[in-house]
Amino acid sequence: MNSFFVSDLHFGLLDSEEEKLREQAFVNFLRFCKTNTNKLFILGDLFDYWFEYKRVIQKGYFKTFAALRELVEAGVEVHYFIGNHDFMHRDFFEKEIGVILHHTELEIELENKKFFLGHGDGLVANDIGYNILKKVLRNKFLQKMYSLLHPDFGIWLASSSSKKSRDYTNEKFYGEIDGLFEAAKKKIDEGFDYVIFGHSHIRKIENYKNGHYINLGTWLNLPCYGKFSNNNFEIIDWNN
Repeated sequence: MNSFFVSDLHFGLLDSEEEKLREQAFVNFLRFCKTNTNKLFILGDLFDYWFEYKRVIQKGYFKTFAALRELVEAGVEVHYFIGNHDFMHRDFFEKEIGVILHHTELEIELENKKFFLGHGDGLVANDIGYNILKKVLRNKFLQKMYSLLHPDFGIWLASSSSKKSRDYTNEKFYGEIDGLFEAAKKKIDEGFDYVIFGHSHIRKIENYKNGHYINLGTWLNLPCYGKFSNNNFEIIDWNN
């Protein structure tokens, strides 16, 4: 069966009417997945911000949660990778939906090919500032202290922080060299056949030696998904 890949949907970023249309498009895609794949990999930033309290989750996107649950119940293996806008995950996705949650990159074999999968944040060599911030955001003690805030305030603050993080990423100049491609080259040199990231929002497929680097872009610009089948990878526009 085919393996599908998506990244960087950033639900919660746009106004309510646009969000309804985007969510319906994604729900339609998930329904398409039910009969067209047995593995779906979501490579981070499904939401523009996510902070999950012990007994509280964010309001909205019930249709997305329900469609993901239906997908899992249909026998599709769904993997979700923590992105740089995923401030705090507990066990909602795993226990209530049945998604396999990944806090770090994943090495996996598909059709006898070695894949290295991840969101891509923290892998750009010269992004020292973000790597420090990532350690702060992922600190379990600080997350526990943050969870003591009232959810209305805590989620508002997470939303504000997410916008600043996105503005930082958009405005920072990393140099002419694609840092994620350079990180991918190192993994290919280690023996991986395919390295797939999101994060940069720049869709591309690059060949390097005997391997391939893929960036899935973002659904904010042009909804699309990656498809790996019969030892071939392609990025396909999703038009419902």
